Amino acid sequence: MINMPTCIEIAVFEVAKSDLARVLEVSETLFSEINAEQKNILAHQILTEVDLSTEIAEGEAEAEDILEESSAENTPELTEVCWQLTWANTEAVQASKSKWSTYPSSAEIERLVGKKLYYGHFVSVIAK
Repeated sequence: MINMPTCIEIAVFEVAKSDLARVLEVSETLFSEINAEQKNILAHQILTEVDLSTEIAEGEAEAEDILEESSAENTPELTEVCWQLTWANTEAVQASKSKWSTYPSSAEIERLVGKKLYYGHFVSVIAK
């Protein structure tokens, strides 16, 4: 049997701060649903945006201006949530993708998250 490399998924969403607790809860439920038949997601982290604007040095004001243009933290009612998922392999991603609409929590998570800011899958290109 060939050992397939794991696949890392990064997904960043804009979320209303008022929905943050529910997004976290539904995300965990969704990951459990994806793993119900087979352990497709080996590990996961759910990250939320950190406001570092008060810690940026005066000399970095230009960098701060650039960050402010692209960040949801400028809108007090919005924040960003990032999923970092480690999938068993790319086949596990494809299998879950094809079953997406059958997961009970998928419709609610789609309703709760706003703009999808980034979404990508990565596999190792250098073996250790």
